[in-house]
Amino acid sequence: MLTIAKGANMALMFLLELGVLVSVAYWGFTLSPNWAVKLLAGLGGPALFVAAWTLFGAGGGANATFPLTGLARAALEIIWFGGGAVALYAAGQAVPAAVFAALFIVNAVLRIFWNEV
Repeated sequence: MLTIAKGANMALMFLLELGVLVSVAYWGFTLSPNWAVKLLAGLGGPALFVAAWTLFGAGGGANATFPLTGLARAALEIIWFGGGAVALYAAGQAVPAAVFAALFIVNAVLRIFWNEV
């Protein structure tokens, strides 16, 4: 049963990672009535997030170019997932932002409790 719960928590983390990209893209496409700004922010924002995650956080750090551990990894995750929640909030989606943040907190606490960080 614990193995299933751990697997579900890792699946949740993957979905949260995708959720960050969707949230940032949504924010970007709602940022301005100008289509050039929409395209730049809606595509460029997620591209910057992907670059940061690839360099420092991919695969729990195992697949990252410059893997982070300890407090640096915790800071990266807070900035990354917090950025997704902030993007939703900035786009006028306060309730989804709060749900997103709460899911991340539950996921992080469980990963710490199960020594999966």
